[in-house]
Amino acid sequence: MPRSRAALLATILFRARSGARWRVSSFLSRRIYPSAFGAFGAGSVLDRPKIVLGADRIRIGEGCVIARDAWLACEEGGGPIDIGDEVSFAPGVHLHAADPITIGARCSFAESVYVGSADHDPRDHASIRGSGPVVIGDDCFIGLRAVILGGVNVGAGAVIGAHAVVTKDVPAGAVVSGVPARQHAR
Repeated sequence: MPRSRAALLATILFRARSGARWRVSSFLSRRIYPSAFGAFGAGSVLDRPKIVLGADRIRIGEGCVIARDAWLACEEGGGPIDIGDEVSFAPGVHLHAADPITIGARCSFAESVYVGSADHDPRDHASIRGSGPVVIGDDCFIGLRAVILGGVNVGAGAVIGAHAVVTKDVPAGAVVSGVPARQHAR
């Protein structure tokens, strides 16, 4: 079925706009972000973040792609957030650090993943406190809308299933899913 002229024009305009936005993000990532962040590796691109808080305590490795609407937040006096080389974040990934968050090399994060080492004080909901450091090893895959809470270590090569809530350590190479996340045979 032939496409209408309007549909074809809309497709061309959408691709042109998204390409232009990516070029702007690439320019900012080469020229502006390296001086704002604690470290910003060569070849990394941060595309239209939603929130960046405490950028001086956020270190991004080389060759990373952080898609649009990322939330990278280090609470005052908190963090740091360390992201290894060649890490990819799909849109909407949210990192919130009061205690350190460390992400190994070559990890992939699906859309809307939340990793948090911060929590609200139950006696004072306006106050944020640390909930323990988070360490994610090299070569991990974190599925769609997964949640990794403070005090958790995820071993190298682990797979976290979509919508999983990780409250305990995950062994290297393990596959976990569910609420709370449980290990499955690989």
